[in-house]
Amino acid sequence: MTKQRALLIVKPDGVQRGLCGTILKRFERVGLTVIGLKFEWAGPDKIRAHYPETDAWFRKVGERTLTNYAKKGLDAKKVFQTNDAVAIGKTVKKWLIDYLQESPILIVVIEGYEAIEIVRKLSGNTIPLLAAPGTIRGDFCHDTIDLANEQNRPLRNIIHASDTIEDGEKEVNLWFKPEELFSLERADEKIMFP
Repeated sequence: MTKQRALLIVKPDGVQRGLCGTILKRFERVGLTVIGLKFEWAGPDKIRAHYPETDAWFRKVGERTLTNYAKKGLDAKKVFQTNDAVAIGKTVKKWLIDYLQESPILIVVIEGYEAIEIVRKLSGNTIPLLAAPGTIRGDFCHDTIDLANEQNRPLRNIIHASDTIEDGEKEVNLWFKPEELFSLERADEKIMFP
């Protein structure tokens, strides 16, 4: 079994509220290791590269938005001027690019066995209303999809966490140079984790 790396971004709402240390503590407390850490004013090109640029990703985001609107009996077309899932996904990505430039963001690489699944579980559902108490989003977020869409912005949900092993590696390589990461394993000794 090999260790996995997950990218975690404390978004502007988390940074502005002073939650960086509290959030990192949640991951360290379960035995995951921070191997990379930096604040950055992210530019639009970097953020654009972070989120996929495929119709499949846009469709997934747009369909999730349409589903949430339908559950509440709302008309997505009033906000987005369309019911096309891909077009809605593209609008949401533009909102994300704007949002992540509101302040510096804290970018973190977390490493450990099954890190992706553990980071996702501790983070909670990306929709704060659905995030369980005890998760980061469940404890620190209260934003709603309806309010976000009404204000033409994405959900303010504190953090981004890698979805898959592949996404984790891609995201780590986008935000960090190899020399910016460290390992607790040394040539002359091994530090053991429970």
